[in-house]
Amino acid sequence: MKGKGRGLTKMELAEHLAQKFELRKATARRILEELETLAAEQVKTTGIFSLPGIGKLILSQRKARTGRHPKTGEPIEIPARAVLKFRIAKTLKTAILSASGEPRREESAEAPSSA
Repeated sequence: MKGKGRGLTKMELAEHLAQKFELRKATARRILEELETLAAEQVKTTGIFSLPGIGKLILSQRKARTGRHPKTGEPIEIPARAVLKFRIAKTLKTAILSASGEPRREESAEAPSSA
């Protein structure tokens, strides 16, 4: 499978799915396009699209704030706007981090013992 060092393209993903499930490439591509359409519709109407086992696409509102112009340092007003966030599913995150050999911190911190 291609994609080493970069993400898979839509065509590469469609080819993989077509081969894995014995589909025509055109059918696999149409499934991906329908998933894209469904995600956009769901986020627009409900603010969230969940792909079980992978994660959630969430529409969030960012508040207006004061920032600094990078060249002059002058304060500038940054307007409020809608942003998209993706939250990865816990099971996938655990699988990826444990497979990569990353040192894992315990999420539940133990209370320090007093001596």
